[in-house]
Amino acid sequence: MKKQLPIEQQQVLLKILKTRFEKNISRHQALDWAKIQAKLEANPEKLWSLDEMETTGGEPDVVDYDAQTDEYIFFDCSAESPKGRRSVCYDAKALASRKEYKPANNALDMAEEIGIKILNEQQYRYLQTLGHFDAKTSSWIETPDNIRKLGGALFADYRYGNVFVYHNGAESYYASRGFRGFLRV
Repeated sequence: MKKQLPIEQQQVLLKILKTRFEKNISRHQALDWAKIQAKLEANPEKLWSLDEMETTGGEPDVVDYDAQTDEYIFFDCSAESPKGRRSVCYDAKALASRKEYKPANNALDMAEEIGIKILNEQQYRYLQTLGHFDAKTSSWIETPDNIRKLGGALFADYRYGNVFVYHNGAESYYASRGFRGFLRV
């Protein structure tokens, strides 16, 4: 069964997204809200995912358009890592490896439940060109298989005027570390 919001909730979300779009026009100067809204209305399952991004504190906004696939790209644009997605380890394998003090969830499974994917390093660095994000928090980012096979995972943040990408054990979790996602519509 497809996940779908009631019509009233869709309208509320579209209003929030339009307001954010207009407030942050520098993120998407060449894009037209009417075309984005039409695309969203034609894809109600994507509206459900955007609502989940919003509900968990991601403040999704359009950051790009892919002309080859005719898709708009939304990123979590909250100033800090989304509050409702913090204190999670990297993936299910990391969660299962913890013997005690397990977090409630992990980043990759949460992203899948929401219907999004976590940002990779290139996307994270692109996000930072649109403003400064994660100045007090950090966000898990997609980790290459060769690093993950060795037990590690990558996260990133913005400090001292620079984007930093670090590593940590995938099973670690912190109150100030969450994850940012993206959605193609």
